[in-house]
Amino acid sequence: MNTLVALCAVGAEKILGNEIKHLGYKLISNAPGRVTFAGDDDAMFRTNLCLRTADRVYLQVAEFKALNFDELYDGAYSTEWQDLLKKDTKVVVDKVRIYKSKLNSEHSIQGIIHKAIYSKLGDKWHMTTLPETGEQSDIRVYIDDNTVYILLDLSGLPLHKRGYRVDGGIAPLRETTAAVLLQQMMWRRKTPLHDPFCGSGTIAIEATLYAFNVAPGFGRRFALENLPFYDESRAKIIRAEEAANIRTDVEVRITGSDIDSRAIARSTQNAEYACVMAGRALKSIGISAHIPRPDFIQSDFANLHAPYDSGLLLCNPPYGERLGNEEEAAELYKNMGSNLWSEFPNWDIGVITSNASFQTSFGHNANHVKALKAGNLDTSFYIYNRIKSEPKKTKF
Repeated sequence: MNTLVALCAVGAEKILGNEIKHLGYKLISNAPGRVTFAGDDDAMFRTNLCLRTADRVYLQVAEFKALNFDELYDGAYSTEWQDLLKKDTKVVVDKVRIYKSKLNSEHSIQGIIHKAIYSKLGDKWHMTTLPETGEQSDIRVYIDDNTVYILLDLSGLPLHKRGYRVDGGIAPLRETTAAVLLQQMMWRRKTPLHDPFCGSGTIAIEATLYAFNVAPGFGRRFALENLPFYDESRAKIIRAEEAANIRTDVEVRITGSDIDSRAIARSTQNAEYACVMAGRALKSIGISAHIPRPDFIQSDFANLHAPYDSGLLLCNPPYGERLGNEEEAAELYKNMGSNLWSEFPNWDIGVITSNASFQTSFGHNANHVKALKAGNLDTSFYIYNRIKSEPKKTKF
């Protein structure tokens, strides 16, 4: 059994934990922005392939106490690095995170961990110099209350890079963040969904992948595939198993709109790539099926009418730096509060923004406000619960 660590936006730990449990793995603990869990060898590949809200997945390769740099070196050296890395691997200790610990110099910790790894590999392989001509492997270190956790990256590129987004436009929403918002709203595939600021189509596309149960990682590779313990035969089996889980027998009503014709073209193209990715996964197991694309139309939000009696309106509207100034943002939010509120009267509404004055400008108090931090961006997610009945089709 392996100890694995999945990273996520700060504030999304519970949602990520639920995803991990749904895959059948046991939670161990969580901390801001990360969830630790136990999983078998298959979990290393399956979680990278399937988790929608995780930013990265790591294998925890060491855990030990260290009150000084000698103990740090010895603990790192004692890890069997020769079983985890190839002889030509370039090792990078990319980040160190410290909390309430005597060791507090990130730069020194990076250097000592790096030296211990190379010393161990050199001693085991009887080499004075390692070539570093192969793929890069990233190491992350957490030191919490003087306990050191050394993690080996299994993902490579962040998991929000699904592989389907050819063009993100200006300040696109991360795919993993969109997945968090859908889970936060407890969205179900039978509920119509509309994004009035679709941008690059991320919310609609992530909703489509979720609705048809398409694993988000089908279109990419992972750092795990460069490591010596990677089991390619098992990975093929896992891919086939997850392809067989894709639903093709459900009715889904997902739409998006934007005032910018370029955004509609961008969203349509990205959705096409995502659905082709799903189609290839199905074809790999001998199934010829078509995953319906979300529908995008060009429209100013002020001219929108609800396409169904009820549903979910979910969006990432432009804010200060994307519009040019705070005054424009305030005016936009005021108009949203007037137009969308009246035209989508029986719809739940979810809005994510980094603008702290959104709710005042919008003119309506949210039922819930959830803080989320992805990268360096502090955002708030405003949830308005308004659905009173099951959705019935009207018009679009």
